[in-house]
Amino acid sequence: VYGSFRVSHKRTICCSMEPNWTAVSGILGAIGVACGAFGAHGLKSYTSDPSLLESWKTAASYQMLHAVMVGLSSLNGKGHAPKLFSLGCLCFSGSIYGLVLLPKGHSLRKLLGPVTPLGGLLFIAGWLSMAWNAKSSPRR
Repeated sequence: VYGSFRVSHKRTICCSMEPNWTAVSGILGAIGVACGAFGAHGLKSYTSDPSLLESWKTAASYQMLHAVMVGLSSLNGKGHAPKLFSLGCLCFSGSIYGLVLLPKGHSLRKLLGPVTPLGGLLFIAGWLSMAWNAKSSPRR
């Protein structure tokens, strides 16, 4: 997913450590589809709690939306929106998946609970980053 060194005449000309955001978008989207499918077909054998099923659905939906936004927001080549959206997917959706799957009383649940709103804040920061970059970019 990350770029590689470009070498010419045994010297490094460019080092690109910026992720390939199209690949990141595709991976997040594929995981989102898989999680959505599991939520629709497999999760019901694990839990029948409607609030947990709804939480899973919300996590998968937000992951899908923001997977698309990772790719779109990277097109102008500036700003932090792709990073913020990616981290938001990891924190928001990932913590919800963990909270749904972990049994009540599991010690990781105390850690994951506060991560969910952090992920939401990262999503909001990604949207604000896009707005800021649009404001500072020349109109087309």
